[in-house]
Amino acid sequence: MTISNRKPGDRKDAPNEGLKRSIAGCMRALARRPDLEVSFASDRPVLSGEKARLPEPPRRVTPEDVAVVRGHADAMALRLACHDAAMHRRLAPQNQTARSVFDAVEQARVEAIGARRMAGVADNLEAMIEDRYHRGGKYEDITDRADAPLEDAIALMVRQRLTGRKPPAPAAKIVALWRDFVEERAGRDLDGLLDSLEDQRNFGRSVRELLSSLDMADDASFDRDQDDDQDGEESSDPSEGGDGEQDERQQGERSEVELDDQSSEDMDDDGATESADAPSGEMQEDMDESDADEASEAWRPPPSRQNEARGPEYHAFTTKYDEEVDAEELCDPEELARLRAYLDKQLSHLQGVVGRLANRLQRRLLAQQNRSWNFDLEEGILDPARLPRIILDPHQPLSFKWEKDTEFRDTVVTLLLDNSGSMRGRPITVAATCADILARTLERCGVKVEILGFTTRAWKGGQSRESWLQNGKPASPGRLNDLRHIVYKSADSPWRRARRNLGLMMREGLLKENIDGEALDWAHQRLLARPEQRRILMVISDGAPVDDSTLSVNSGNYLERHLRHIIEEIETRSPVELIAIGIGHDVTRYYRRAVTIVDAEELGGAMTDNLAQLFEEAAAPAARGGRRRAAR
Repeated sequence: MTISNRKPGDRKDAPNEGLKRSIAGCMRALARRPDLEVSFASDRPVLSGEKARLPEPPRRVTPEDVAVVRGHADAMALRLACHDAAMHRRLAPQNQTARSVFDAVEQARVEAIGARRMAGVADNLEAMIEDRYHRGGKYEDITDRADAPLEDAIALMVRQRLTGRKPPAPAAKIVALWRDFVEERAGRDLDGLLDSLEDQRNFGRSVRELLSSLDMADDASFDRDQDDDQDGEESSDPSEGGDGEQDERQQGERSEVELDDQSSEDMDDDGATESADAPSGEMQEDMDESDADEASEAWRPPPSRQNEARGPEYHAFTTKYDEEVDAEELCDPEELARLRAYLDKQLSHLQGVVGRLANRLQRRLLAQQNRSWNFDLEEGILDPARLPRIILDPHQPLSFKWEKDTEFRDTVVTLLLDNSGSMRGRPITVAATCADILARTLERCGVKVEILGFTTRAWKGGQSRESWLQNGKPASPGRLNDLRHIVYKSADSPWRRARRNLGLMMREGLLKENIDGEALDWAHQRLLARPEQRRILMVISDGAPVDDSTLSVNSGNYLERHLRHIIEEIETRSPVELIAIGIGHDVTRYYRRAVTIVDAEELGGAMTDNLAQLFEEAAAPAARGGRRRAAR
């Protein structure tokens, strides 16, 4: 007979509740964080400061399901226990491609520490990795190296060197395509990583040497002596406890970490697997603590790149196949209506939240349009501030005041949305909903809104690449893909007419690759042609510019360098006010005015807060001028 400790009237535990408590307890013990808050959800796994979100186990759980969830928990716990975010930030390269490899290898290091010490942890991690690459099966049939993420291949090879465990079968082809290339150039560097497994500083140095062997190092050399001076003031191993452990704990409180699959695939909230069309390296989902820590600090200018060629050398191989198209031209009206209904259904619960935020923004904007007064009038509202002078001198007349409209400059706001494949699923759905609600809100306040999107017409180059191949593959072809710039809503179009167009973002096959620099320049030029006195450009993106076709035949930072140039031109020489919001990606490294969010559902609040702040900053000087005039 089974004896239950549950008292009469107590609620019965939900399915798998005991399993969740066990996993959470093991995770806290392994991380040495007794206060770690662990939750379970169908969304992607996330580690944010002292909060961890793990995948929700199925109702009918199998041993394989348990191992996968425990693998995610062990990976996060080992990162908390064996990773120093401040040191990682100092050692990490600035180049985006090299940074992706560096981050992936660091995660392989912390997982290898646990796998070598505990066989159970090793099995859990292997189950998690196998599940990661098995979802969608998009890596099992690849034959082209361009389809295989380099950071995943190197991380798996490092894992094999450190633990002796071969890559899981679904990922075997990724490693096979890159193994000869990596072994030939950096085989010795891989062999030497085991010697510094538990010393993050020396391990990071070794990885930097590995990147140099692969010709992926930064233009600026890594200064070892400077790193020694900085590391001399703090513990090099966060697992030693004492002050080092305390520093790491404080760092963790400030940082936000998204610890997810290093592959570009993602899971929607309903558990459906993403489409297998996502290109390699489109979004680095394994964002380490240093990224979020940098996002929380004040903006700092990017490192000096005096020897780096800037914008003028950027060019396109051909612009013949580029297109700027209205949303209605890409889809028939019936399908647009169906996609719009699907969008409304997907995030019906979010509309209430974003709607309340938008109403708050509307009240703040309307308040700014009526916030000044005319004083010393003969009629109007009695001015109580001037009553004392009547008491002192009864012959003084009563003074009245009347509220007047503040000069609210004619304003236009452009929302530029990243339509790349890595936005597929919840991020693009939330972005479309927020853009829709904000457009309606700003229109009520007399602010015109333009909604634009950017992607490419094809994966891996399209007709531009075909033309390049037919011309004998000339060297340094420049941008090698067909741009697609989409106008969802023009500034002069009323919201009610353009509302249906936003459903196009839900269309399968629309989201492809992202060339941010040219898209930003396109949106900026459209704003400059507007007659409004004040022009605001808000960019919403989830990653650095990535186009496999372009990057395969140009330098690794070709697109990123052009993006930085365009941003600098706008921020320093243009009347347009530029804001950026990064979803799971640290955009503060590019933009002066920027914010990074971890969860897509934070987007509505980030958009409204930033817009409200911009309008209030503009209203403050006018208010101060009014007070000075009143004082005189």
